Amino acid sequence: MMYSEKVLDHFSNPRNVGEISDANGIGEVGNPKCGDIMKIYLKIENDIIQDVKFQTFGCGAAVATSSMATELIKGKTIQEAMQLTNKAVVEALDGLPPVKLHCSVLAEEAVKEAINNYLKENGRASEAVEICGGCCHSCDKHE
Repeated sequence: MMYSEKVLDHFSNPRNVGEISDANGIGEVGNPKCGDIMKIYLKIENDIIQDVKFQTFGCGAAVATSSMATELIKGKTIQEAMQLTNKAVVEALDGLPPVKLHCSVLAEEAVKEAINNYLKENGRASEAVEICGGCCHSCDKHE
């Protein structure tokens, strides 16, 4: 299995690892098939993601996609971060082997879970987005 230089870099030197003690948005997702679990912590002020950290239990691709996803949303508005797709994460990493694409889906879902958590905790549940929850391949959002 060949990984890009960016995947190897984000696995070896992951960005934004850890937790935020006063996070106001937390999302945790897991894939029972592969055992990967991702937890994303957000610190949001005035609808802007001021800080983001992650804890991931899983393979190298899971760590790399979590790391890249945090880099892609840091400093963005929650509306911009909600637009994050697994495809954008994969492209930013210069690709993933097909067998590892589910890791990028998990990263997208963890980010959206954390934002939904923030919105619900702040009386804005109506703004929350639906999260896929598993790839059935019936939509065009995932590869």
